Amino acid sequence: MADDTSSRSNRSSGGVAAPVRMPVSLTVNGVAADLEVDTRTTLLDALRETMKLTGTKKGCDHGQCGACTVLVGGRRLNSCLTLAVMHDGDEITTIEGLGTPDNLHPMQAAFIKHDGYQCGYCTPGQICSAVAVLSEIDAGVPSHVSETLDAQPKATSEELRERMSGNICRCGAYANIMDAIREVAGGRP
Repeated sequence: MADDTSSRSNRSSGGVAAPVRMPVSLTVNGVAADLEVDTRTTLLDALRETMKLTGTKKGCDHGQCGACTVLVGGRRLNSCLTLAVMHDGDEITTIEGLGTPDNLHPMQAAFIKHDGYQCGYCTPGQICSAVAVLSEIDAGVPSHVSETLDAQPKATSEELRERMSGNICRCGAYANIMDAIREVAGGRP
């Protein structure tokens, strides 16, 4: 039997393969961060556990609730479904990067004004998603309920509900969340 030293060098003393670690460079909320993470680490866990940015929540850990939504390159993403190493060089915005207590993002201010939260657990993901929803509409990206694929979508209630459907609020603050998004959308029809 051939001696396989390469497989032995990746094993811990208990015979179990040691985790593979890899460097990853991210720009998070405008700040450069160089991390070394286990290649199995999700972006969510890198943000929460390594960078201590706990505003992004871990809900279902299956991409179904949206509590972990962050913006990557301006696009919304469920951070529990992607590995940190896949985002080397990416610009990431979490709820902490949208605004500060003294200078809230308009969507954060609207959520407060319209009481768009109850327990607040899903709120960071809801706000990040809502910011991206309005950017998608402004960019002309159609959804499943858009009237046509080539016309500029409008921020209608039906359009906003469809686009926000990946963010679940178990407390049921949906009406207030919609009011907040509509306000930031500028009262568009």
